[in-house]
Amino acid sequence: MSLYVIGDLHLSFGVDKPMDIFRGWKDYIGRLTENWQKKIMPEDTVVVAGDISWGMTLAEALEDFRFLHRLNGRKIILKGNHDYWFSTKTKVEQFLAAEGLTSIYILFNNAYRYEEYTICGTRGWFNEPGSTADSKVLLREAGRLKLSLEAGKKLGGKPLAFLHYPPVSFASSSEELVTLLLEYGVKRCYYGHLHGQSCENAVNGTREGIEYRLISGDYIQFDPEFVA
Repeated sequence: MSLYVIGDLHLSFGVDKPMDIFRGWKDYIGRLTENWQKKIMPEDTVVVAGDISWGMTLAEALEDFRFLHRLNGRKIILKGNHDYWFSTKTKVEQFLAAEGLTSIYILFNNAYRYEEYTICGTRGWFNEPGSTADSKVLLREAGRLKLSLEAGKKLGGKPLAFLHYPPVSFASSSEELVTLLLEYGVKRCYYGHLHGQSCENAVNGTREGIEYRLISGDYIQFDPEFVA
């Protein structure tokens, strides 16, 4: 078995939101499918780090989930800033179960064990100094990350962190999140959200003992990245 990660699929089978109008996204569904099915085996696990579907509701996102379900392996998905279909973990899980989409699992205030590792994570948030609203959201996301890391601690194993928003950049960092990563002994953190020129500010390397990796779909050429 192997563990992989990819973020920002921005699927739109149920709504009119084509992504191939953007540079680097031409035929991305075909490229993603080919890369995924060639690399991922049925017994493997793939973490999908947010921005999964453009659907505004679960009904609009259904065809995107069906596409994801048909791909090989177990998929563990977390919420991104564009995943408006996400209401509560329970409602999403009930919807997936009712539709028979049994290969998709939700990462939200919880954790999953994978061999000697635990899969932890949350959406995260940008740290915008001076913004009260952003500060509140960031603190809430830090609380969710703590819940996930605590759940991972109970499961045992080495914690791996998966976020949608980058917790660090060359210009700034979300200290509330980074402090938790350090406190719980996280050595590797994967994140998405960034596209195009924004990727130039991405941290791909080690900072304070944590290795950070950008895994946005277009950044990694729609080819899931090996984790363990």
